[in-house]
Amino acid sequence: MNFRSLEEFWPFYVNQHSKPATRRWHFMGTLTGCLLLLMSLLFNWWFVIFVPIFGYGFAWYSHFFVEGNVPATFGHPFWSLLCDFKMFGLMLTGQMDKEIKRLGKRPVLQAF
Repeated sequence: MNFRSLEEFWPFYVNQHSKPATRRWHFMGTLTGCLLLLMSLLFNWWFVIFVPIFGYGFAWYSHFFVEGNVPATFGHPFWSLLCDFKMFGLMLTGQMDKEIKRLGKRPVLQAF
């Protein structure tokens, strides 16, 4: 599946995160990754090693064991990273449920 823009990829990304538990695991992964990055900048640069381990670890767990699909990162790493931060921001501000309703129910698509 080829996507030409973030706006085109976003509905697919949201659909791949249809369960609230999946989104919560992603939120925890992004938050943990950001905190570890901050710790690496403030205290010890070795913490940077743990940023992708925890950031992707929580997210991938949610795809394999909660959502039951393949992480979009495998097929679209750049778009997925951008959308992960967008979803994190929408969840942080309480706007994610509104965004899901705006996009409506879509059929489940796989990246591969």
